[in-house]
Amino acid sequence: MLKRLLIFLLAAAIHLPCAAQEYSIPDGTKRIVFIGNSITYSGQFVNYVDTYLTLRYPDRGYEIINLGLPSETVSGLSEPNHADGKFPRPDLRERLQRVLAQVKPDLVIANYGMNDGIYLPFHDERFEAFQVGMNWMHQAVENSGAGIIHVTPPLFDERKGAAYSNVLDIYSDWLISRRYTEVWKVIDLHWPMRKSLEDRRAADPDFVFAKDGVHPDAGGHFLMAKVILVGLGESEAGKAESVEALLAPFPNGMQILSLIEQRQEILKNAWLTQTGHLRPGLKEGLSLQDAEEKVAEINQEIEKLLD
Repeated sequence: MLKRLLIFLLAAAIHLPCAAQEYSIPDGTKRIVFIGNSITYSGQFVNYVDTYLTLRYPDRGYEIINLGLPSETVSGLSEPNHADGKFPRPDLRERLQRVLAQVKPDLVIANYGMNDGIYLPFHDERFEAFQVGMNWMHQAVENSGAGIIHVTPPLFDERKGAAYSNVLDIYSDWLISRRYTEVWKVIDLHWPMRKSLEDRRAADPDFVFAKDGVHPDAGGHFLMAKVILVGLGESEAGKAESVEALLAPFPNGMQILSLIEQRQEILKNAWLTQTGHLRPGLKEGLSLQDAEEKVAEINQEIEKLLD
């Protein structure tokens, strides 16, 4: 208990913006895979990150693939009646090795935690399951030869349940502490998002990032992208107050975003279908060959706009 308290105190000391950590994308990185739950799967923040990096570094040839899966956890836990009893929450353990073997990423950016306490008050056993799952994921990615950057979970709005909001505070603090106990690369999204919500509510008490308390709206996804970009060393991105402002320094930025949204949707569906998963109800993707042909056409359009 004392060790846990010390870890949380250490994490609390670095919530200030001046202590934010930055990690540059390693030289030679080509394929970057995002994994996470439904917030990642929805993809807006991934699209914004992809567009900014494409515009900022057109010669680096980054290939960014979104492999988020709705409902997924790293804890392996699921509510007794999840989805009205239709299916349990998917466990990342079931598919991660296939993703790593088939997609062969150079870098994985992982965002888990939102589902991992299964929307119940804090409990040591659920917390331990989250820790075990995160440690397993980290080691599995490193064993594949890829790098990994963790992102702390977005907020659960305390107006929808203060107890679960506190759970994600604790999970985020533990993940931040791994920077120091295990030298993990961790971008803190959780506490900047909480600070932004508090600031916005001071001006507008009805403001929300997520109407359901979980899934951020477009503004929430923009904030996620901005925090991640700053965490990747793109300090200029932190000054933008909108997607339009983020992309304004680059010619044809919004047009390229539209094309990248199309590219991301094709790649996501194709790779999720190719690598397989146990989450019912998702759109069937194209074959990889057909997807790559369509993506090649989109990339030609992007290259014309970049010239």
